[in-house]
Amino acid sequence: MAVNADEGEPGTFKDRYFLETDPHRVLEGMLVGAHLVEAPAVYFYLRDEYPACHEILTREIAALETEGLLAGVKVHLRRGAGAYICGEESAMIESIEGKRGLPRHRPPLPFQVGIFGRPTLINNVETLYWIRDLVERGPDWWTGQGRNGRKGLHTYSVSGRVRDPGVKIAPAGITARELIDEFCGGMAPGHTFRAYVPGGPSSGILPASLGDVPLDFGTLEAHGSFIGSAAVVILSDKDDIKEAALNLMRFFMDESCGQCTPCRVGTEKAVKLMAARGWNEQLLAELSVAMRDASICGLGQAAPNSMTSVMKFFPADVGIVR
Repeated sequence: MAVNADEGEPGTFKDRYFLETDPHRVLEGMLVGAHLVEAPAVYFYLRDEYPACHEILTREIAALETEGLLAGVKVHLRRGAGAYICGEESAMIESIEGKRGLPRHRPPLPFQVGIFGRPTLINNVETLYWIRDLVERGPDWWTGQGRNGRKGLHTYSVSGRVRDPGVKIAPAGITARELIDEFCGGMAPGHTFRAYVPGGPSSGILPASLGDVPLDFGTLEAHGSFIGSAAVVILSDKDDIKEAALNLMRFFMDESCGQCTPCRVGTEKAVKLMAARGWNEQLLAELSVAMRDASICGLGQAAPNSMTSVMKFFPADVGIVR
């Protein structure tokens, strides 16, 4: 079994919150998962930029072993090397095995051939965090949560132009506007809600006019976006939308593993085209199709969302006249 705690998506900090405030709940969920699939070993892959979390996990995993609570499960704490691509599950497996973190061709999938060739269950930190409550309170409690027709709870990492940013555990299906008003104390003084990133850079930039769309799985796809890591970044009338999109694309260019040409060359080409005074809509659209269709993993496939969403919702900001 593997625990993916390589939280590299900009604007996402929920794993750090869980591990620093209640690590025992996460470790308990980890052991439940390991025992259910009879996994003899667990690899806990932690982002290396979280030294406090590493110290906590080192101490608490040792305590579990001392108390005999691991029950034959060997837990290996692995430090990520700071590569965003290792958040992709197959690249994470490569890194755990001591190799360069490059995505694998699939199939086979990790549950068929995973770490060191063994079938591997991969879970994220948030899933493990909720296992105790699901066992103790039951499914009816979970499905009784939610809003706007959705079920359960969701953890949103909210940053940007809000009065009270941070990790917000809120009903699944809450909207960006509700999240701002009810959980973040409203917009920061002097700022007006103009746009938002709903799920980290991969999800693109949506306008405030879509601020009443539920934030959950399957609700944003119709608008060319998705909930992703639920890293909600709020932008205001004081922000430059073009620069925001260009900054996101520069991130993907820097973090591309370079294994496949559509991502390696495509992100670099996109940065150059997006830095121009006026965007070439046709050329950028063709580039985005090539990156989505031919990139080996989600990084290259989702990287165009930042530019395509801006062309769709904010054409005037990038010199596109329609």
